[in-house]
Amino acid sequence: MENVAIFNSPGKGRGLKATKEFWAGDVIFSEPSLSAVVFDSLAERICHSCFRRQEKLQKCGQCKFAHYCDRTCQRAGWAEHKQECGAIKSFHKAPNENIRLVARILWRMDKEGSIVSDMQLTTLDELEDHICDMQEEEMQEFKVDIHNFLDYWPRNSKQHTIDDISHIFGVINCNGFTVSDQRGLQAVGVGLFPNLCLVNHNCWPNCTVILNHGKIELRSLGKIAEGEELMVSYVDYLNLSEERRRLLKTQYFFDCTCEHCKDHIKDDLKLGGREVDGVKPPEEQVKEATDYCFSLLEKMDNARLNGDYHEVVKICRDCIEKTEPVLADTHIYLLRMWSTLSEVQAYLQYFEEAADYTRKMVEGYMKIYNPNNAALGMAAMRAGVNHWQAGQIEVGHSMVCKAYAILMVTHGATHPITKDLEAMRMQTEMELRMFKQNEYVYHSMREAALKNKPMTMMNEPKSMEEGIKNLFHRRK
Repeated sequence: MENVAIFNSPGKGRGLKATKEFWAGDVIFSEPSLSAVVFDSLAERICHSCFRRQEKLQKCGQCKFAHYCDRTCQRAGWAEHKQECGAIKSFHKAPNENIRLVARILWRMDKEGSIVSDMQLTTLDELEDHICDMQEEEMQEFKVDIHNFLDYWPRNSKQHTIDDISHIFGVINCNGFTVSDQRGLQAVGVGLFPNLCLVNHNCWPNCTVILNHGKIELRSLGKIAEGEELMVSYVDYLNLSEERRRLLKTQYFFDCTCEHCKDHIKDDLKLGGREVDGVKPPEEQVKEATDYCFSLLEKMDNARLNGDYHEVVKICRDCIEKTEPVLADTHIYLLRMWSTLSEVQAYLQYFEEAADYTRKMVEGYMKIYNPNNAALGMAAMRAGVNHWQAGQIEVGHSMVCKAYAILMVTHGATHPITKDLEAMRMQTEMELRMFKQNEYVYHSMREAALKNKPMTMMNEPKSMEEGIKNLFHRRK
């Protein structure tokens, strides 16, 4: 941790600053979790040791709750699971993920003390819990968790005060970090990373956080000067400044005073009208189209959750047909429609239409996001895949290269997604050379290959960018 130092950030409390200069893609620090658990909903589908998704997992023979890839993973996870195993057996069921995480943290601290490694910059006692800032409904859920924790906590384990237990619950409530699967595409659990808790928020940050091979990495998005504060974004920049401030206040208990929030930077793009030959549509027309688009978003989401994908397509097409001539290509509601329609059409194997809408989505994102934003990189990757599937190799290769350049900064060369992209980049580059040499031969070979190996149904649509946008875990 020689690359960073704790300091008092004006108006924010403690923060981390750089002790040397960094450039885009540099890893400032990496950190293993103090403890992490699999989400309740995925307990039978994710290995509780390595957090990999496997079709066949072996169940713990004692508690019948924990699942593992094999005996190697079970042995590797035994140190953390040993006391949990006995507690689950005695409790006759597994408690929720928050209770399991708090218990694992306390067992580890009881064994190793408040500082579990030389790399740890802060104790949990020094972290904010924001219990006094909770709303009444959240406080009621909080008290239920503590009550259930006390029933779950074994009598033969070290006993802790209510205040100490409450503090740990409060810390994970506002500092928990999402743990992803081995590909980095799906959130599968939640963990606590003490050093990461010291990194403050900015809506236009100079760093990003990614999970890579079981550790979080704080990576630089651009040049960072020695002494400059290190900041990440807790919420998605695609939200309007007012919505970002609301989310930060309700979920993280502070008022954002960053330049982008104070000056409402890019809000005009996110709700703007389409300009044609220098002429914008009347404000009333833009508002009417915005309201119409917003009214269909909930219907679209419900149809998608119900798996009624043809209804999703109908809703999106109807909305796009009526609002696309009026709304700017950076309008956040239109971007959501394009994103959802492209995912569903790719799933239904209408690749040309999917490619068209992912291209529009990426072009809109490029005008809003930081050039090295991970969500932009993931969107470009999806666009590259869709164009390749549609046989549009030139645009496909261009999008894959764009995604690769971004993810080399945000994820790094060793991350599984970047490795996949590198293989994809080499494949599309080879196909592009073939295409330029003889377009007819390229398409003939492509059609023959597809006939010999029919395309299988793709995975159900779930936005890859969403995992990137929601890395900071919040209890529901």
